[in-house]
Amino acid sequence: MRQEPDDFEPFDEPPSKSELKRQMQALQVLGKELTELPASRIKGLDIPESLRDALNEYERTRSHEGRRRHLQLIGKLMRYTDPAPLREAVAAYKLGSAKETLALHEAEHWRDRLMSDDNALTVWLQAHPSTDVQHLRSLLRAARKDALQLTEAGMPRHGKAYRELFQWVKAALNSAKAANTETDTDTDEDEHL
Repeated sequence: MRQEPDDFEPFDEPPSKSELKRQMQALQVLGKELTELPASRIKGLDIPESLRDALNEYERTRSHEGRRRHLQLIGKLMRYTDPAPLREAVAAYKLGSAKETLALHEAEHWRDRLMSDDNALTVWLQAHPSTDVQHLRSLLRAARKDALQLTEAGMPRHGKAYRELFQWVKAALNSAKAANTETDTDTDEDEHL
């Protein structure tokens, strides 16, 4: 009886040398990304002690060639570690950093909008009804007064009031997001009950 090609069981071939090399380079890149994590994040990772020591040693190495060779060592040590949780840790760190940057840009946007447009205050108050209006107006007045003064280069001066307005807007946005997150969590818990 003749067997059809579909009936054959595929057998596992070992990866080619090129594929092994690509895998090792990918581990080295992941190792490089791990070296960019703060020490507090590395402490929380479930990695072998030899890899943890190699990451710490990389931080102490100053020469370019020493760092390059140390990355190779880190890649070699990572062969014996599951890379999935490490990739997740790197991605979570990068995502957190991106969220923080986005929040800063949003605060800058609102500060600039409040500084340049009186209608922006109305929009802000509609979006954030619990705002201390009197305090916000005094911050705006002081920041606008500072901006009327010009620097030696002829640019508007952004003094202490401008920075205080930014910090106030950033704190207000953070507290609003925290309140929304808390409300969403409460709603989700109510739905599951």
